Amino acid sequence: MVLCACLDELEIETLGEEGQTPSLVVEAGLTDEVITQKVYLSRSSLHLDLETDTIYNPYIPLGSRPLDSVDMEGGATVRVIGDNGAEFSFTEDDEGIYLSNQQFALEMGVSYILEIETSSGVEYESDPLIVPGKSQLTNVYAERAISDNGEEGIAIYADSEPQQGNTQFYKYVYEETYKIVAPYWQKDDFRLTNYDPCALPVPTYTLEIVPREIQNKVCYNTISSTTIDQLSTAGLPESNISGKLVRFIGKDNFVISHRYSILVQQQVQSADAYSFYETLNSFSQSDNVFSQIQPGAIYANVHRKDGTSENVLGYVEALGVSDWRLFFNFDDFFPEEDLPQYAFGFNCGLYTSPESHGSYCSPDAGSDGCPQSVIEQVNLGLICYYEDYYEGLVPNASCPGPYIFVPRICGDCTLLGSNVEPDFWVEE
Repeated sequence: MVLCACLDELEIETLGEEGQTPSLVVEAGLTDEVITQKVYLSRSSLHLDLETDTIYNPYIPLGSRPLDSVDMEGGATVRVIGDNGAEFSFTEDDEGIYLSNQQFALEMGVSYILEIETSSGVEYESDPLIVPGKSQLTNVYAERAISDNGEEGIAIYADSEPQQGNTQFYKYVYEETYKIVAPYWQKDDFRLTNYDPCALPVPTYTLEIVPREIQNKVCYNTISSTTIDQLSTAGLPESNISGKLVRFIGKDNFVISHRYSILVQQQVQSADAYSFYETLNSFSQSDNVFSQIQPGAIYANVHRKDGTSENVLGYVEALGVSDWRLFFNFDDFFPEEDLPQYAFGFNCGLYTSPESHGSYCSPDAGSDGCPQSVIEQVNLGLICYYEDYYEGLVPNASCPGPYIFVPRICGDCTLLGSNVEPDFWVEE
């Protein structure tokens, strides 16, 4: 038996030939809750960068891709029109991100159209959008658990009950917010002024230890889910949903070190929308690398108003949503156990070095074999003051200086989050 195969060479240049027009990308999840609704517009990129992947990737969930990874579509006119006479206009906020001028909710039983006119005058409209149904979250809860791969951690589950309409198809998204406490924070810090590293014969500067000007011990960071998580009850005898796993967090994950909150949103989808995202998910999990650069494989439910054939990407859907927020602390599940290691905690140690350095402009300037001086590191924003030097804290230091310091990320939480407490945040 003889086996043979043929391999056709792919001309990469053909992926970005001149004369091709980048496709319009339309993304929106309009909901039945009274909020500021969002519409994202961009253009698929014809530029193929094999190192940084700047081509449009439709398999990343709505609004979660880095804004610099695609060409955002600015200057468009966007509005949503209902067959009940309602009309809602949108205004561009950041480039390519359009926010409704007023908060509104889609109504059950009303058909809506999303209309877009680009800055070049080309008009598009979506297929009719109807909220398919409503299902209410009845509980979101966390339990200590073991994952399928044997990892110990915390599993977050959701229960819900259908309320009205067709509630067979679901998508789950979440926003998680976690508290950050800088482990080496001190109330005082370095302040460097009048620094001239090139002054002769030695650098000039004023270095002071002063009270911190901002609160940077406790911060908060919020991250949105970036996976496509769906569930279907079609064909099942029970329409209620019980114990749907929404998130698993390993015991050693830094985000649960102190206090953690998750806002779970259950979205009721239409059958078409469910199928669209199911296909996206299958593409994103494909082992075929070229599935990541073939966005033409699936089309949007948006088209040119004048009937001209054009490949439009993305998807617009009407959703029935239900939200639930949950809080918990690490010691609720792992009492008297060590907290997970701080983010980049392997770098969190105590260090010392000489306060100053030789002039950068000295003819014999060169390395003296010591670590970077304190004033150099303060000038670059690399360190935080810990306390005045004594040998017991930094034994065997080769080039001790007058101060002990830590990497800035260990003493200043604002490198990892915001020092402004979220409006929804509660302690205990």
